Amino acid sequence: MRFPAFDIRGLRAQMDRRFAVTFMLIVFAALAVIVTSIVLTALDRVASYANHLDEERSRETLVGAIETFKHQLGATLNDYAAWDDAADYIYVRRDADWVVRNFGDMTFESDLFDVAILLDAQGVASMAYSDGAPIEGPLTEYLTPDVAGLLEQVQTMPEGEMPQALGFTKTAKGIGAAGAALIRLKSGDVTVDADQRAYLIFMRHLSTDTVKRIGQAYVLPGLALSEVDPAISHRVDILSPTQATLGALGWDLRAPGDVSRAQVRWLVTSAVVLIGFYCVMLFVVGTKEVRRLRGDEAAAIKLSRTDRLSGLANREGLFSALAQRVEDARASGEDVVLLYLDLDGFKEVNDAYGHGTGDRLIRGVAAGLQMLVGEEALLARVGGDEFAIALSGTDVEARAIAISDAILQFFGEPLTVGERVVVIGCSIGLSVSPAGSVEGEEIIRRADMAMYSSKEGGRGRWTLYDPAMDEERESRNQLELDLREAIQRGEITVVYQPVVSSQHFALVSVEALARWHRRGHGPVSPDVFIPIAEASGLIDQLGMSVLRQALEQLRSWPDLRLSVNVSPGQFRDPAFVARVQAVFKETGIEPSRTVLEMTESYFIQSPDRARAALERLRQIGVRIALDDFGSGFSSVGYLRQFGFDRMKIDRSMVLALEEGHRAIETLQATVALARSLDIPVTAEGVETEQQAIMLRLAGCDELQGYLFGRPCGADEIEILRHKSMEPRARAAEQAFYAQAEKRHQA
Repeated sequence: MRFPAFDIRGLRAQMDRRFAVTFMLIVFAALAVIVTSIVLTALDRVASYANHLDEERSRETLVGAIETFKHQLGATLNDYAAWDDAADYIYVRRDADWVVRNFGDMTFESDLFDVAILLDAQGVASMAYSDGAPIEGPLTEYLTPDVAGLLEQVQTMPEGEMPQALGFTKTAKGIGAAGAALIRLKSGDVTVDADQRAYLIFMRHLSTDTVKRIGQAYVLPGLALSEVDPAISHRVDILSPTQATLGALGWDLRAPGDVSRAQVRWLVTSAVVLIGFYCVMLFVVGTKEVRRLRGDEAAAIKLSRTDRLSGLANREGLFSALAQRVEDARASGEDVVLLYLDLDGFKEVNDAYGHGTGDRLIRGVAAGLQMLVGEEALLARVGGDEFAIALSGTDVEARAIAISDAILQFFGEPLTVGERVVVIGCSIGLSVSPAGSVEGEEIIRRADMAMYSSKEGGRGRWTLYDPAMDEERESRNQLELDLREAIQRGEITVVYQPVVSSQHFALVSVEALARWHRRGHGPVSPDVFIPIAEASGLIDQLGMSVLRQALEQLRSWPDLRLSVNVSPGQFRDPAFVARVQAVFKETGIEPSRTVLEMTESYFIQSPDRARAALERLRQIGVRIALDDFGSGFSSVGYLRQFGFDRMKIDRSMVLALEEGHRAIETLQATVALARSLDIPVTAEGVETEQQAIMLRLAGCDELQGYLFGRPCGADEIEILRHKSMEPRARAAEQAFYAQAEKRHQA
């Protein structure tokens, strides 16, 4: 049998092919293993990076949330501290009840602050509230060294900088943001000396609910406040102003990379061919996660620039958007105009009906303004009752004036707030930036100044900024500085106007009046410097200076009595009575010889405090007169309630005597009313002898006016003391009856 011949060459070739196939299989297997390992390694690295990226993004978001939390407290603190009413009630009126209502009570269930403390310059607390109730126990649990450092920072802050400092601290309630600010006028001016200043402390603690809301708002699951654990990386430490670690906010890791890897792992193990698909899926998931984080960041930025109550842009949003409009205007050549609005009468509505009604009113006003200005305009709420509207274009000034007229017309109608109907007004200031030539902050300053000009001009109007306003403001500020120096140097002098008996025209009393001869300028009318003294807090020093000079002069006039006007600003000062008593002791004058004259406005505003102050004045022997009766509200109820020692009839009622019988009957009824209450009556503004006799016949026992003498120096009063006026009184009476007889015969 023959065997087939063995083909060694074919075998070798076949072996070569098998080897090649095997080799290729091994190579492909090795490549598959290597590629799979590379893909898995790459997938592990991508997953780890995604986890790290998510953690870093979350950390950045949380850092921003903490800063926003602190700055929101700062914005609230600035609104309350830089407040004209706060400066008035704390420095001038010293109204503790007002402080509790507007600071202490606001800590109850408030999202803005839960602790409010008012300190004087020595660090002594005059009010301390937490969660709507007075703080029990030592304040050291709240006035921590961190808070003391913030207060010291504010007290030593250079002139011109915002007197406010923020930081985090740890109190008895836990960790929270704290802020210290100087109580001042909205303009930034401080009307009292350093040792009389007051400082407001606000705190907003990171409670469980607050932390939960932050976690929900910034999409940070499981966000919680805890002690610092170095083993945990996904946390943000909360540092005090001295960089001490108070605690940490930590969140649950979402590990998006691990989730993604788990989703694609089974696909990688099934086929190497799908690795690219896996990468695409991972890229898609990663992109989606980054996009979501970017969206969260954008939402956080928008939230920080939005007013929570009205939904409009807030102050920060206004600054940012206005700066952008100005920059765009420079490129386009268009103009930018800003309308600055302040509601007239909002405080009265807020005080009368509560903050809930006030908040609803703000939301209603915001909605109404949105309808009026349209979508192209920027509308912002920049303060408690202040709004701003920014417009851009080529004819913006005309449009702004038209919108201003529409806004005034809108506020000319009563507004319905729930079941209440309220009436408020609006004062508007306008400022223009031609072609973006004026920066945003300067536009706001000018519009704010124009708005105050509208208020001073009678409210319910709009005013376009004029450079002369800066000069007027500077002139007024300089006038205030000169007045302060004049008081300190004793340059305020006193003149005296005679007050005579209605029977014999004999001098019985004098009224002390302040006069100021300004250095380098000449005499300044009291109608000018008295309001400035009241607005700047100088009225206490001015009033005491006049009283002291007048009492020292009264020593030379033992037969005369003295009348001195008292401003409501003086009367609101709790220390006023003690100061008056001290002046009487210094001068040695019997208090019963002095009458303090007060208008009825303060008695209407604060009847309880006024009654208490009157009782203290009467205890030291001072008598009280109701001045300018008949010029305003003139309530009979207040005459009965306060029991004044004298009533002064306003000169308008005296001048009205020329009008005939009705004015005479009104005068007689007024005097009869006073007499029925055992209140003697002085008539002011007497200029003719006929008026004097009519007033005497009506029952006025004392008369005052140019008929008997203008305000004059002490030497002229000395002459009048020794001059007999009885012949003049008899002659006036005879002339009066002679004229009456002629009229009767006619």
